[in-house]
Amino acid sequence: QVQLVESGGGLVQAGGSLRLSCAASGSISSLATMGWYRQTPGKQRELVADITSVRVTNYADSVKGRFTISRANVGYIVYLQMNNLKPEDTAVYYCHLRNWDSSAYWGQGTQVTVSS
Repeated sequence: QVQLVESGGGLVQAGGSLRLSCAASGSISSLATMGWYRQTPGKQRELVADITSVRVTNYADSVKGRFTISRANVGYIVYLQMNNLKPEDTAVYYCHLRNWDSSAYWGQGTQVTVSS
C-alpha cells in the first residue's frame, strides 16, 4: 500500500506563487513516476506535470514556463513550484504516483485558489 500526503495549497493573488509538496510512503519502487494533476468542478482530472525516476519531466502546455516539478534526492517527495499563477489555475491539485507495476495512487487533494 502507498500513501501520499500533500501540502502547500492556499489562496494567492494572480501573479503570485505557491509551492506544493507531496510525500509518499509505503511499497514504492525506485522506478516510480510521480506527478501532479488538477481538477475543477464538472471537468476531468488533467495532468499538470510529472517526473520519472530519472528526472525526465513532462508538462501540460498551459503551465509550461510557469510551473516546475522536482523530486527530492532522498525519499519519495515531489514538489510543484507554481509561479505567475492565473485565475484559471484554480483547482484541486492531486499528487499521483505510478508504481513499477502500473498501480496508481492518489493523494487527498489540496485546494489552490487564484484571485484576480
